[in-house]
Order: sequence, then C-alpha cells, then structure tokens
Amino acid sequence: MTHSSPDLLLLIPAYNEEDRIEPVLRDYAQHLRKAFSGTFQIVVVLNGCVDDTLGVVNRVASNNPEVRAIVFSAPIGKGGALIEGLKLAPTTDFIGYVDADGATAPAAFLDLVRHCREVDCAIGSRWLPGSVLHQSQSTERRVFSRIFHALVQVLFHMNIADTQCGAKVMRRQAVEAIHSSLRIADVAFDINLLYALKRNGFNIREVPTVWTDKQGSKIKLNKGALGILLSVIRLRLVYSPLYNLLRPLRPVEAWIYRKLRAPQPLAGPRPTVKS
Repeated sequence: MTHSSPDLLLLIPAYNEEDRIEPVLRDYAQHLRKAFSGTFQIVVVLNGCVDDTLGVVNRVASNNPEVRAIVFSAPIGKGGALIEGLKLAPTTDFIGYVDADGATAPAAFLDLVRHCREVDCAIGSRWLPGSVLHQSQSTERRVFSRIFHALVQVLFHMNIADTQCGAKVMRRQAVEAIHSSLRIADVAFDINLLYALKRNGFNIREVPTVWTDKQGSKIKLNKGALGILLSVIRLRLVYSPLYNLLRPLRPVEAWIYRKLRAPQPLAGPRPTVKS
C-alpha cells in the first residue's frame, strides 16, 4: 500500500486510451520510484471511456500499487476530468498532470516538480529556447497552435509562451485557492487554470521541456477547434462586466456546445470581476 498522503500526486486524464496508456503508466511508476525521493500516487481519471482503459489501468495497478483509477462513466471532457482530479489536492504536497499519450517523458515531468519547489506552479513549454521536440507537430497543428497562442495573449495578457503543453505541477495551496474558479471542461481548461492562478497572485514558471508529439490526438481541427475557441472567448467574458448582461444567451451557448459535441463548461460560482 502507498502512503495515505503522498508528497506528489500525478493525474492522467484518459479518454479511450487502452492502446497507449499501459507503457506510460509503467514508465512513470518505475521512474518515480527510482528518481523521486518522496512518496507518490498516479491517478488515472477516466472520462467517458467505452473501451478497456480501466482494465489496462487495473492490470498495471496489480503490480504497481501507486497506480489507481477514478471512473466517470459520462464524457466530462479533459478539463472536467482534471477539475475532478484536482479535488485531491488537499491530500498531497504537489499535484500535477500529464497527457495519457506519453508526450511528456517522466524525467521531464519530474523536472517540473523540482522547479515547483521554488514557485507555485511550473509548466512545461515547447516554445522556449532549450526545449527539445523529438517529433514535431504537423504544419496544420503548428499553425493552429500559434494562432491560438496569439488569441490567448490578446485576450488574457499572461505572457506565457505555451499554455497548452500537457504537463503542469502546482503546490497544494495554489490549487485549493483557485479550484472553485475552474469551469472549462474541454482542453481550453489550461487557460482557465493559468489565468486563475495569475489573478490570485500565484507565480508561474515556464520550463523548457522534452516533448514527443504522438499520433492519435483526440483533438480534431474542425469542430474541436471551434469548441476550444468558444471556451476561450467565454472565459474572457466571464471576467468581463458584460457577463451578467449575456445571461439570456446561455441557452444559445449550450446549444452551440451540443452541436459541436464539446463538453460544456461546468456550472458554479462565477469569479469576482476586478475593475
């Protein structure tokens, strides 16, 4: 049995990952056991899986007691899965997440943990000098990524080179302080998280990372991209004095998300709008 209060808790959101997640889990468990001096847990948050992802996770857990699963039968989106997983923050010192495809190697994630001992949040970046991309994204995805980054910078002024890298680590206190502000359920969740941290005065350090782009992305650059852009614009409006005036349009917003087959933002307390 693992320690009831691990020093590090790693979340891995998973949607139909039976073909990719086993070596990722085994590599992370083995590397953290060898290279991390504290106790750790790896929690896979299953989000509407209809394949045998749970069976794979349980098979790995049978000889890696640090691994366990949380299952949500309904599709709640990557962001929704992380919002649920981050509720575990009070049980640990550091909590972070990586994608299920193994794009971030265990050593690169552990590097973020080391940096997070000096800051409130450490995030991997593929766009800083010193980053290593073992397999570049397609031209189409790189173009979308840069357009998306420009839009995020215009709307939020966070001065973060890579908000979307799927590797982040935070201190428990930072997550506890901002968790109620996390409402975005799709992959624009990262913007929600980082902006909430910034607005609450927590410091964020970008760290050049080692990244291997993987085939089989769950994000399609058509309806998926439109859903992400909608969520980003919605998040900006949440922090705008106009937000309450747009309340009558909520049914239209919900209809658009359904048409795009995108996970809708979670209902909950709206952030206080600062002047």
